[in-house]
Amino acid sequence: MNATSVFENVELAPPDSVFGLNNEYNSDTHPDKVNLGIGAYRTNEGQPYVLPVVSKVESMMAGDSTLNHEYLPIEGLQDMSKGAIRLILGANSPAIIENRVCGAQAISGTGAGRLAFEFTQRHFNNKTAYISKPTWGNHKNMLKHAGYTDVHEYRYFDQNTLGLNLNGMLADLEGAPEGSLILLHGCAHNPCGVDPSHEEWKTIANVMERKKLFPIFDVAYQGFVSGEPDTDAWAIRYFVEQGFELMVCQSFAKNFGLYNERCGNLTVVCANSERAMNVLSQLKAIIRPWYSNPPHHGARIVATVLNNDHLLNEWKDQLRKMAKRINDMRQLLHDQLKANETPGDWSHITKQNGMFTFTGLNPNQVSTLKEKYHIYMLGSGRINMCGINTSNIDYIANAFNDAVVNFRK
Repeated sequence: MNATSVFENVELAPPDSVFGLNNEYNSDTHPDKVNLGIGAYRTNEGQPYVLPVVSKVESMMAGDSTLNHEYLPIEGLQDMSKGAIRLILGANSPAIIENRVCGAQAISGTGAGRLAFEFTQRHFNNKTAYISKPTWGNHKNMLKHAGYTDVHEYRYFDQNTLGLNLNGMLADLEGAPEGSLILLHGCAHNPCGVDPSHEEWKTIANVMERKKLFPIFDVAYQGFVSGEPDTDAWAIRYFVEQGFELMVCQSFAKNFGLYNERCGNLTVVCANSERAMNVLSQLKAIIRPWYSNPPHHGARIVATVLNNDHLLNEWKDQLRKMAKRINDMRQLLHDQLKANETPGDWSHITKQNGMFTFTGLNPNQVSTLKEKYHIYMLGSGRINMCGINTSNIDYIANAFNDAVVNFRK
């Protein structure tokens, strides 16, 4: 038998930074280990959270003999898409009223983003894309695999203030060629947790309108900032009101807790109904040879909730409680670090938004926390606030203090 292999030139790919770190955590047997890396909501007991409204809908579905496992249409479950569009744009959005918006169910937020990038790469003349510095680690890879080779970063996070570098962002947008794709985080920026204010969003929109730049919003955490989905959708709704054509990549992994169901939506706002119809047809033309059509279970859950006023109110109430826990943990960590007299100004922890926080810890401090205290976070110092709870806060804060005091560089 021939000893050579057709795969002999295939090299081992590097592990994904987030899931690789999670694997390290899972293999760690230390009793006090803490996972601040993986982006998933956890209860105050450190456990995964199944929203009660999701359990209720699943029980309803289990008793419904009319449900089956037939294929969905290529564009997915339209009841879910229509509900997702209302959720992000608002029921009274001019785009909905004028019938110039379309939506396609996607394989969560990642699938929505990849679908958006595939579409723009094929149909837009400008093949230049801009992402924030920093951004979610998968964005650049998604653009690359969609065919983008001209990808730039616009300044966003200010390492000195641990807030928004608005002037740098605006300067980079001013320098972008007309028609460039600009990827924006609609709320709860991943990884830094820094969001523009309403006035800052208006300034950003003005520059983008004048430069004729195309916005694609990534919205994976709607409701996780304020607890109110309508409030967290402000930036997208403002851009629509200003007359932008745009795309929104939505995920229901976090705010519905449907991580492994991979349920999302790509919403596209167009200038008129004819363009919306044409766009949807081309999205379907991409989906069909890609994965043919999406899965049903998670979409059924989301559609049932978003299209039933009583269930929708239950979901919003549970979402508020999740957002409150995240904000409570921000305050708790801040207060404990101040009580420990840990060197530095930790006010950025309570100023940042959503699930993630850029702590400002350097790589040496991050490494110390993992090796000495078995506290796992990304090398950038980004942490998931949901990994903190009332049982481990003292351990975490004391470990942070040790790392900051003894490992300044």
